[in-house]
Amino acid sequence: MPLSMNREVFITCAVTGSGDTVSKSSHVPVTPKQIADAAIEAAKAGAAIAHCHVRDPETGAPARRLDLYREVTDRIRSADVDVVLNLTAGMGGDLVFGNVESPFPVNEKGTDMAGATERVAHVAECRPEICTLDCGTMNFSLGDYVMTNTPSMLREMARQMTALGVRPEIEAFDTGHLWFAKQLVEEGLIEDPVLIQLCMGIPWGAPDDLNTFMAMVNNVPSNWTFSAFSIGRNALAYPAAAILAGGNVRVGLEDNLYVGKGQLATNGQLVEKAVSVIEGMGAKIIGPEEVREKLRLTKR
Repeated sequence: MPLSMNREVFITCAVTGSGDTVSKSSHVPVTPKQIADAAIEAAKAGAAIAHCHVRDPETGAPARRLDLYREVTDRIRSADVDVVLNLTAGMGGDLVFGNVESPFPVNEKGTDMAGATERVAHVAECRPEICTLDCGTMNFSLGDYVMTNTPSMLREMARQMTALGVRPEIEAFDTGHLWFAKQLVEEGLIEDPVLIQLCMGIPWGAPDDLNTFMAMVNNVPSNWTFSAFSIGRNALAYPAAAILAGGNVRVGLEDNLYVGKGQLATNGQLVEKAVSVIEGMGAKIIGPEEVREKLRLTKR
């Protein structure tokens, strides 16, 4: 993909994620109402897409419960602001081995492995316009945890998403994930227009230096639409990098808890920060209706 600044940019806000962030910031939404309110706040601040996980309302731990997804979805759709709904489908591929000497049996605490149909059950239930597809397996963060997404699992999940009329958003954590995404398109399991999220700086995927980022960008076909983000200290710089590289912007408390040094953020504040970067670079922010037209989405 040739380097060319994007002049019409949409913002995705990833409002809560599934990481261990609840204890680090009181702004991370936990209950269905809090998650929906965060998505609505982000939309009012300028986000066209709200990317949502759900959490156990009592503990804040990541969850896959259909009733929680249903409540979040209903609350967002009944709000007085429009936003494209993007639900995660990354849960159900969590594998935590025992230890380095005895990997089996696996550690039940943290291991959550489910079949393809179960992993997309909430997508079938809620019919969002977009859902994510983590397009590969990788060592994730520390210890013995592996994010597990086998080729056969990804093929079946992609097939089911496409059959449901939901646009997969490919989550690419490294160049091999992009390679496999192209294979899914070649096999007809994902339809055009292809939407991809470049996930940078997440141990132990692609680091977020500019050389690696541009290697990822240069592996994205020119007719695909991409966004990008980084976690941690470079998160606030990535909106500018993504726009200059021809992409779109993702921010939110799933990826970064701070709006400035030592300043805990809300989702709305992170979107406002992205808006100021986009407009300061002379680009236009597009809204949910323009995103639906661009990605051929059906509003529900």
